[in-house]
Amino acid sequence: MKEPAYDPTEERPYECFECGNIVTAVAHPGLCPDCGGQLRNRRYPIE
Repeated sequence: MKEPAYDPTEERPYECFECGNIVTAVAHPGLCPDCGGQLRNRRYPIE
């Protein structure tokens, strides 16, 4: 699988592993604002 082109100013979707909340941000937001769970960048597949 090819990695997407990186643009540091582009907003990216992050999904919470715990509750499934989607957060859109330019930089990794750290933890989910709803439940405090870890987030993953949705553009990269889970292996």
